[in-house]
Amino acid sequence: MQVFNAFYIITNKGGLEMGIGLTIAMAGIASAVVLAGIGSSIGVGLAGKTSAGALSEDPENFGKFLILVALPGTQGIYGFVISFLAAMQLGIVGGELSNPTLHQGWQIFFACLPVAFAGLLSAIHQGKVCAAGILMTAKQPAEMGKALVLGVFVEFYALLGFVISFLLLSGIKI
Repeated sequence: MQVFNAFYIITNKGGLEMGIGLTIAMAGIASAVVLAGIGSSIGVGLAGKTSAGALSEDPENFGKFLILVALPGTQGIYGFVISFLAAMQLGIVGGELSNPTLHQGWQIFFACLPVAFAGLLSAIHQGKVCAAGILMTAKQPAEMGKALVLGVFVEFYALLGFVISFLLLSGIKI
């Protein structure tokens, strides 16, 4: 029930009032999970299409390709974790719903943006790198490790966005 009532705060007079700080914070929470999720789905889709084509030539490479297809999906997980932590901080998950000030709402909103945008962009580019790695592995199966390392390099920037969002959220007191 708290999630459905999250936009409204019960006032001292017994009525419902829109919590603007809470609304802004929830927009940040949504952006983290939605943008990182969009990036992951695009990245996994790019690598998955390439994998399907390469598997039509040699189905034995499925296990090698699976790792490269799954790798761009991690950014969506980072966005989800940050969104979950922010929702817990607001009491939307497992607590009493808080009424953050406008300032606190903007703090949470901006704290969610690093993982949102780093996840969106890095997942798309990681999908492209992993797709190229799948093509390389299809021609030279022994080089799969190199393809994986190249994909992990892009992951580093998603991790930076996750860490910054985590640190920013940790510094917000509600």
